[in-house]
Amino acid sequence: MVGVQHHRGPDDTCTWISPDGLAGLGQNRLSIIDLSSAGRQPMADSSGRYWITFNGEVYNYLELRQELADYPYKSHTDTEVVLAAFVRWGASCLDKFIGMFAFLVWDTQTRTLFAARDRFGVKPLYWHQSSNGSLTLASEIKTLFAAGIPVRAAARARTSW
Repeated sequence: MVGVQHHRGPDDTCTWISPDGLAGLGQNRLSIIDLSSAGRQPMADSSGRYWITFNGEVYNYLELRQELADYPYKSHTDTEVVLAAFVRWGASCLDKFIGMFAFLVWDTQTRTLFAARDRFGVKPLYWHQSSNGSLTLASEIKTLFAAGIPVRAAARARTSW
């Protein structure tokens, strides 16, 4: 899946699979804000409980970073600010963001996924749930094809819920 989207982020490609094998996240990184390897995604919070993959930009991330100054940052990315905001406020973090984005956060403790995108859908988030209950998400529809989702089923994939 990440190979199909290599054009989206030629600076780095990385995947993460949860220890229980229940979830996997992938990212092709286009380094803009923090060019260091500290900005690599998927990214974990300091405890290793939460894992994020993020696409987009949160324009007010510097203000939010200041508000969340007690978080032990490892990078200077807006991705880590989004993660810190999720750790602090949960789903209510969306009320704080100004920008265009789509992101996923996997909670390794509760084994739950949080998925969100900006209010106007500037950054799309496609998803497909198969008959066996597995959920596949991507920022481009062709990535669902790469995951083996048939074209007919992908045509019904949704960008919101």
